[in-house]
Amino acid sequence: MKIIILGAGQVGRTLAENLANEANDVTMVDQDAGHLKDLQDRLDIRTVRGHACLPNILANAGAEDADMLVAVTNSDEVNMVACQIAKTMFQTPTIISRIREHQYLLQREALFKEEPRAFPIDVIISPEKLVTAHVQRLIENPTALQVLDFAKGKVQLVAVTACHGGPLVGKPVSDLRSHMPNVDTRVAAIFRNDKAIVPSGKTHIHVDDEVFFIAAKPDISKVMSELRRLEKPYKRIMIAGGGNIGARLARNLRKHFRVKVIERGLERCEHLADILDDVIILHGSASDRDLLVEENIESTDVFCALTNDDEANIMASMLAKRLGVRTVMTLISNPAYVDLIEDGTIDIAISPQQTTISSLLTHVRRGDIVNVHSLRRGAAEAIEVVAHGDSKTSKVVGRCVADIPLPQGTSFGAIVRGEDVLIAHHDTVIENDDHCILFLTDRHMIHDVERLFAVTLGFF
Repeated sequence: MKIIILGAGQVGRTLAENLANEANDVTMVDQDAGHLKDLQDRLDIRTVRGHACLPNILANAGAEDADMLVAVTNSDEVNMVACQIAKTMFQTPTIISRIREHQYLLQREALFKEEPRAFPIDVIISPEKLVTAHVQRLIENPTALQVLDFAKGKVQLVAVTACHGGPLVGKPVSDLRSHMPNVDTRVAAIFRNDKAIVPSGKTHIHVDDEVFFIAAKPDISKVMSELRRLEKPYKRIMIAGGGNIGARLARNLRKHFRVKVIERGLERCEHLADILDDVIILHGSASDRDLLVEENIESTDVFCALTNDDEANIMASMLAKRLGVRTVMTLISNPAYVDLIEDGTIDIAISPQQTTISSLLTHVRRGDIVNVHSLRRGAAEAIEVVAHGDSKTSKVVGRCVADIPLPQGTSFGAIVRGEDVLIAHHDTVIENDDHCILFLTDRHMIHDVERLFAVTLGFF
């Protein structure tokens, strides 16, 4: 595909790396010559320097024959105007834009959907909404490293670290069925010392293995209990930062958890107090030791550092952990910092770029792909793809899972057929319109998977 990316920030750069490595024709537009030079030195992409919403700059970037434009500059207004120009002047087929401002999102129907649309944007990506949902799923599933929804939440893919005391630790994967005869699940992949293993029934689970398993949502906690002792559900949540993400998370959690928000800005504190009932708003710094002690940080279950300052998030998280908080989740935008703190004090590092990239990749993939989740900082991928056709027009429909020639490192996880969730076993037969959830330990195999699920012309 020929794709134009507007904005060479963290999200734009990460997206360019993902797409360029898959042999797409990528053009990056930005005003910062340094960012563009760095990208050109590392990636096989074209760059154009200039203001992203000017018609001549978009023309230079090749908007006339582009398949897709993705606007991820730091300005919502620049993104919106650039999308409008690309669609009206250049008829770019697919337009995707990142929109952060809550007020624009509140008027989503009027601005982006109702005809005539004020801004003809096909897909709106809201990083704050995506990150909030990601953190919320982690809080609802204590001890999980990652929780991903498929088929509108019917199925979840969960990553956990296997620990001493887990009934299945030290035993083969096949023992899952005898331990839980009434629960159907599948171990999709195991990462051991950063190396991927596509497990068979004979594969033994070791302590510290990162295990990805898939199951129907109601069965998730039962499977987790096989890999580690289940912790008590979280009750007390402290959020550092009352910005868009912090406020949205507090609003979503307040009915089922005791939530406190620490915010530096007095005016913002007053605003949060007005809009968030049943949430305690504290004016101060999240790295103020006395404030944390006074608010009983040692009896807090989760400390979420969600400000827009990586250094402040890391320092506040380390302090909270030292003072006795049970679990620390930290928002970190700079990928270099994630490497530094991954094995240290912080329990879960949350990357807004990776969360956003997953949503963007859903619209870049070929075929009827409904969901894409980028895993392990882009090394692996989980996808939900719809199977179409019949045994004559499709390489998967009408065939057993065992007979489907999956690319190396790829495994079936589950199949959603209407309202039914079927965990994929060797004798499961794929039917037309099945939603198939696959795990790829090597995301470079994605094009082979796309080709596998493509239907022949006879289908049309």
